[in-house]
Amino acid sequence: MIPLTRLDGSVFYLNPDLIEVIEVTPDSVLKLTTQHRYVVRESADEIIERTIEFRRRVFQVRPEVRSLV
Repeated sequence: MIPLTRLDGSVFYLNPDLIEVIEVTPDSVLKLTTQHRYVVRESADEIIERTIEFRRRVFQVRPEVRSLV
């Protein structure tokens, strides 16, 4: 999950696997595969960086697992 901020300042956490499109209008509008839309304060670049970091954490191979491969 990645943290995002609504325009009113409230923070929520989103599963980035659901993001289908990010539009910049100038606010960032996230269109999800579920057809929901969210308008957030973060830029498209920030959302992409958070998604990349999320995926790094999820797919990171721990040393004890690596020794089994």
